[in-house]
Amino acid sequence: MEASWRQVAGGRGRARGRATAVPSSGNGVHLRGAGRGREKGSVGAAGPGPSPGGAATAAAAELLSQRKFEEIKKANQAAAKKLVEEHFSSSSEEEGDEDFEGKRGKIVANTFITYTTQTDGDTCELERTKQYVNEAFQAGAMTCLICIASVKRNQAVWSCSGCFCIFHMPCIQKWAKDSQFLVSSLTDDDFGKKDYPWPCPKCRFEYKRSDTPSRYYCYCGKVEDPPLDPWLVPHSCGQVCEREFKPPCGHKCLLLCHPGPCPPCPKMVTTTCYCKKAKPIPRRCSAKEWSCQLPCGRKLLCGQHKCENPCHAGSCPPCPRVSRQKCVCGKQIAERSCASPLWHCDRVCGKTLPCGNHTCEQVCHVGACGECPRSGKRFCPCQKSKFSLPCTEDVPTCGDSCDKVLECGIHRCSQRCHRGPCETCRQEVEKHCRCGKHTKRMPCHKPYLCETKCVKMRDCQKHQCRRKCCPGNCPPCDQNCGRTLGCRNHKCASVCHRGSCYPCPETVDVKCNCGNTKVTVPCGRERTTRPPKCKEQCSRPPTCHHTSQEKHRCHFGSCPPCHQPCQKVLEKCGHLCPAPCHDQALIKQTGRHQPTGPWEQPSEPAFIQTALPCPPCQVPIPMQCLGKHEVSPLPCHAVGPYSCKRVCGRTLDCQNHTCMKECHKVTEIGACTGKNKAGPECLQCEEGCSKSRPVGCPHPCVLPCHPGACPPCVQMLRIKCHCKITSLYVECRKITTADVSEKNLLSCCKNQCPKELPCGHRCKEMCHPGECPFNCNQKVKLRCPCKRIKKELQCNKVREHQISIECDTTCKEMKRKASEIKEAETKAALEEEKRRQQAELEAFENRLKGRRKKNRKRDEVAVELSLWQKYKYYLLPVCAVPVLVFAWYIAHDVH
Repeated sequence: MEASWRQVAGGRGRARGRATAVPSSGNGVHLRGAGRGREKGSVGAAGPGPSPGGAATAAAAELLSQRKFEEIKKANQAAAKKLVEEHFSSSSEEEGDEDFEGKRGKIVANTFITYTTQTDGDTCELERTKQYVNEAFQAGAMTCLICIASVKRNQAVWSCSGCFCIFHMPCIQKWAKDSQFLVSSLTDDDFGKKDYPWPCPKCRFEYKRSDTPSRYYCYCGKVEDPPLDPWLVPHSCGQVCEREFKPPCGHKCLLLCHPGPCPPCPKMVTTTCYCKKAKPIPRRCSAKEWSCQLPCGRKLLCGQHKCENPCHAGSCPPCPRVSRQKCVCGKQIAERSCASPLWHCDRVCGKTLPCGNHTCEQVCHVGACGECPRSGKRFCPCQKSKFSLPCTEDVPTCGDSCDKVLECGIHRCSQRCHRGPCETCRQEVEKHCRCGKHTKRMPCHKPYLCETKCVKMRDCQKHQCRRKCCPGNCPPCDQNCGRTLGCRNHKCASVCHRGSCYPCPETVDVKCNCGNTKVTVPCGRERTTRPPKCKEQCSRPPTCHHTSQEKHRCHFGSCPPCHQPCQKVLEKCGHLCPAPCHDQALIKQTGRHQPTGPWEQPSEPAFIQTALPCPPCQVPIPMQCLGKHEVSPLPCHAVGPYSCKRVCGRTLDCQNHTCMKECHKVTEIGACTGKNKAGPECLQCEEGCSKSRPVGCPHPCVLPCHPGACPPCVQMLRIKCHCKITSLYVECRKITTADVSEKNLLSCCKNQCPKELPCGHRCKEMCHPGECPFNCNQKVKLRCPCKRIKKELQCNKVREHQISIECDTTCKEMKRKASEIKEAETKAALEEEKRRQQAELEAFENRLKGRRKKNRKRDEVAVELSLWQKYKYYLLPVCAVPVLVFAWYIAHDVH
């Protein structure tokens, strides 16, 4: 991939410089460009001399170069930042690897889907086969233990049938040949005639000489030289395996040609339980043996009891019960386990043998004692003479020479026939040493070894025998080989030998950084094996001031930046810093030398890791404003006197107004000064007195704004008296300070009240407020109901109905006469009304009959009118006048 500045500058220009990423001393990456050509208008480029318009062209070229330089600079900084982020972020890389491993695991699982679905196989039993297939797919996972090199897909290999380890074909062939040569050279003088076995380098499973691999086959052995197919497992033919299962069950493997062991047989068979009591059921061939869990019931070896264990495989366990049993000879009886009914006591048999002279010396045995061992024909000690003697007599010596071969194997015993062992050979002979170079006369029983050391080379062909008096069959070299093995870590610990050394038997654990997760590889492969991904938490001590770091997985390289709260105690305020840890902050380095062009390599890294100071403390601290109006939380770093922007509001010295300045500092004067008292910093009141005047005083205070009460008002106030007729002039302070009685007195004009009482008389009191008192004592005339009797009484008594005048007999007589007159008038009026109505009726009837007028006049009756009827219209007004006068009089007398 080209560098970023190359991508920007390339295209239409002539720049052909190449940029390579060169790691710098810091965390960044610097781009080194080696220009092979000249860019048009670049700085430092050789060009022709000045020409017309050259100044404008030079300015444009300089501007273009500066613009390209800025673009290259930004690209370098972005590349450096990206590299630093990748360097410090290990968790994201681990997550990517885990995703890749998860996908690869799914692919391997899908490989066995036919085995698990069509045959209902058990996936837990496929783990070993999956491991081999997984290693076969991984690049560099399979290693030849002989040459300690990776097994590639296109190389001929051989697989061990015992441990299924894979080796290079040339390596295993050389190994088999060297192993056979080493064994035969140590045990056989004629190499190559016997068929010695050779072992597997890993599991030491022995193979015959004829089993030495000579051809390259696939895993199942069907195809020779299987072609390389990227869609198949390496070294596989892609056909069905069809190898017989182990242990053999009559079925064959159903997987495709695969490395490693075949999985358990997935075929279904109908089988019964161990005890054959249960009904046969279908089960997996690999798990066809099963238990019905019913009591076994088979008779035990004791012959008395039955097995009570649940249905089980194999023979029944020994009987756990105890019974009284006799020993083999029948002399003792003891309680013993039924599992061992035959036992021997510690007594000697003691039965008399058939000879009748001796007893059986065997300990508690089965069967007959047999014949007496001293009966029959017996030989003398030298075995030359035979005697027939009774068992009670011992065999005598024959007197002949012993003539037995002594321990030397050359001479014979010269003593007479004797009992016991022969003596040591003491004859002197001329003996050759073992190597055959020296002779010496000495007793036959003593060996002769000379002091000459063997100078022959041992089988290793490196060291001399150096054994004293060596007979020629020099022993194998007993020195250590000491050659460096192929792993380059250890030396060969075997005895000195020919040919190549065995591969290093050691294994090395390639561990993660913390050491909890490891992968065991052959010694020598740890340099090229990728460390395993560890799922444990990183246990490194934190590089910042925290006691423990954030939880993240084990990794190599530097730990990611700490994001825990700083929690340092701030010096100024003592609070804990809540910001993320900034002990290893990545900041851009300032003050760097500006390069003159993209080809110049920066001398300093673009980013450095340093500890930043703690940010200002943001802990809210309750703080009172300057004017003590409120308490607000302020950041700790900004704690100090502040103005809340409100009006001061403190009471000025006039005690009437407040300070209108913005919230400000106020100096308290005196210990007893309240917080609402104005200080010297507050405003001075310049307004007039605006205090409310006493009720009734309309005059303003003549003094400026002042504390305390205003002075009494001395101006004259014009008021009306109570009767509202006379105007009076009184001092304002007298009116405002007077009580109700005094105000009434000041408002009195000293004249008679002009108001009328309800009775119609004038009030006799002096000018007064409110309603007039109802105590009229003026004399009024009071009459009786008929208005005939008249008296003078006080007005208030008359109104209270305390005094009344009753009519006398005369009044009653007059009243009676008047009533009679009234009744007569009423009666006359009624009669008159009847006559009138009769006349009208008659007139109406006459009109209906149509009579002539003259006849009508003839029929009219002359009615004579009474005196009242004639003059009633004149008498009624005349009589009404006296009645009205009498009624008015009575009314006035009552009042």
